[in-house]
Formats: sequence, C-alpha cells, structure tokens
Amino acid sequence: MKDNQSYYDDFAAWYERERHGGYHALIDELQTDIVKTHCVGKDVLELGCGTGMILKEVAPIAQSAKGIDISPGMLEQAKARGLDVMVGSATELPYEDASFDVVYSFKVLAHIEDIRQVMNEVARVLKPGGMAALEFYNPKSIRGLIKKLKSPTAVSEVTNDEEVYTRYDTLADVKSYLPDTLKVSQIHGVRVFTPAAFFHKLPVVKSIFKSLEWYARDSKFWSKFGGFMVVHVEKADA
Repeated sequence: MKDNQSYYDDFAAWYERERHGGYHALIDELQTDIVKTHCVGKDVLELGCGTGMILKEVAPIAQSAKGIDISPGMLEQAKARGLDVMVGSATELPYEDASFDVVYSFKVLAHIEDIRQVMNEVARVLKPGGMAALEFYNPKSIRGLIKKLKSPTAVSEVTNDEEVYTRYDTLADVKSYLPDTLKVSQIHGVRVFTPAAFFHKLPVVKSIFKSLEWYARDSKFWSKFGGFMVVHVEKADA
C-alpha cells in the first residue's frame, strides 16, 4: 500500500492515456455535466483536481475556479493548462471560511481515510446556501462487484490500482459522514450498466451503453446502482 501522494505521482504520467475517448471520456462527460450548471458565475473549488480534466471545463464559466490536489505530479499538467491549482490536502483546506459557492470532487473521496474531516472542511469553506457534488464508490453496483473479482490493473510501470487505500460507501454511510450543516438534496449514479470499459470500444454497442448511462444517471431508480455515486449536499443558509 502506498500513501496517496506517492500513488498519484506514480500514476500521473499514465493518467490521461485513455481519458480522451471511449469509456473514460464518457465518465468525465457525465460527471462534468452534473456540476457545470451550478458553476456559472460562481466561486468554485475542485477537491482532487488531478491533471485538470474537469476543472478546464468549469473554469471558463465560473467567476473563479480553483483546484487542489495532493500530487505535484498530477498538478504539473493542470498548471500547464493554465489552471489555478495548488498542492494541498482535502483534510486541511488552505482557504478561508465561506469562500466558495460550489465544491465538487470526483474519484477522490474514496481514497481518503479521514472522510469525516473532509466533510467538515467542505462545510467550512462553503458559503451559506452553497452546494457540493461529492462522489463516492458504491458497493451496490456492477463496478463494485467487478472490483472485488478483477485482477490488479497497472497505473504506471511500478504501481497498480490495488496499492492505494480505497473505501466503498452506501448512501447511509455517506449521510453519517456529514456534519449537521450539510444535507443531501439529490443523488446521481454514474456507470450503472457498463460492465467493462471494453464495451465502449465496440461499434453500435458503445452507442447503446452511452445512451443507457445518460438515462440512468438521473433516474430515481437506476441512479442508486451507479458505481460512482454523486451526492449533492447543500449547506444551510446562515
């Protein structure tokens, strides 16, 4: 097991190898679309912004868009994109109280052990009436099942995806992590039907799965089975 900074520094060089097409691009599209409408003209923070794949889409429409990540290796690419990013930890955010209208995080929170402290920090930096879109790994999903059965996948020449702390959470778990000032308002489910990334490389089949994933993301029934569970929380007004 590696610490998060070492793991993601190792991963940085390979991180975007498959992110610009197929399955991985679809996941990014589904996630980005969830937050973009909330970010127009707002002060926005991304926790775990990585190389800036989502932040670069948000920045042009936001009043201000900042990103934080524990990995200097990842941030080299985000900085090359001209994004406002810095090295830091989600458990100790280097921002003043009530700094942001919107906070969002994808593919990150499941890898942070002290998740309650992260939720406290999210609540602290959100403005009253602000919202956060926070993604967790869902054990009640096809992805959760496959992750239990599959072999490790290389993320660099020296590292695989089993070498980082990973936690799977039910919605009840997520609610238990939230301070009293944050309340769940909506759930989205990303990657509901896709059994493997390979299916998004097959003609016709990929179009079917793409349509299914867009439909399922916001379905009151199917969203509960998303491998990536995106929980909208709102901070109480002052």
